[in-house]
Amino acid sequence: MKLPRDLSGVALAKLLCKHFGYRQVNQEGSHMILQTDTPRSHRLSVPAHPALRPGTLNAILRAVADAKGIEKADILNRL
Repeated sequence: MKLPRDLSGVALAKLLCKHFGYRQVNQEGSHMILQTDTPRSHRLSVPAHPALRPGTLNAILRAVADAKGIEKADILNRL
């Protein structure tokens, strides 16, 4: 599945908070710190950039998929 090229960091953070149980716990400069406790504790840094680079987006999606025990394609289907 192809990664979107125009997804902003703020939109990705909202998606993760709404559908995957993350919450924003801090912001350091232009990076939002998200955290979840289910099924295990996981912290994640999402840059608040207008468009995320494909490699950055791929790394974030891979980390979320690993922490939640789901496939990366399941996350992409909700975009």
